[in-house]
Amino acid sequence: MTKKKVLLVIAPKNFRDEELFQTQEVLRDNGIITLVTSKNEGLIRGVMGGEIQVEKSLGEIQESDYQAVIFIGGPGTSLFFTDPQIIGLAKRFYEQGKIVAAICIAPVILANAGLLEGKKATVWSSPSDQTYIKAIESKGAIFVNQPIVVDSKIITANGPTAASQFAEKILEALKIV
Repeated sequence: MTKKKVLLVIAPKNFRDEELFQTQEVLRDNGIITLVTSKNEGLIRGVMGGEIQVEKSLGEIQESDYQAVIFIGGPGTSLFFTDPQIIGLAKRFYEQGKIVAAICIAPVILANAGLLEGKKATVWSSPSDQTYIKAIESKGAIFVNQPIVVDSKIITANGPTAASQFAEKILEALKIV
């Protein structure tokens, strides 16, 4: 049996450490091959100081090799909200019936790609900051105030405290693709 492979997409700086490392750990511990990618190769530092070596840039990825794409959050992710390469990646995975997942503020990427219209989703927010809720709702998403929301093959999570549970939901979805 071929091992399942997933792409973890991080911003070129200031990704959210827990969202990447906890998600990656849960997936790997369950036999999933993970590849961390970004706009460029090289060492990338997270908000909390964690570092990861990106061995393949997005342009070098063979998308057909992967069953899921996971967009990791953190403040740097806002660089991807309107990035044509990132939005195109999300759309292609979705159109091929693959799993598309996003955590923290990254669901805004999915909303801007048109993937959340009429779908339930969650995104990071705080009592004083509803910016990202408004961003996904403006693109037709139905915001659900829960840590994890699954709507068909789209999985969204609201932030670092949901990272392990987010990974578990991705694992469940990978079992049926």
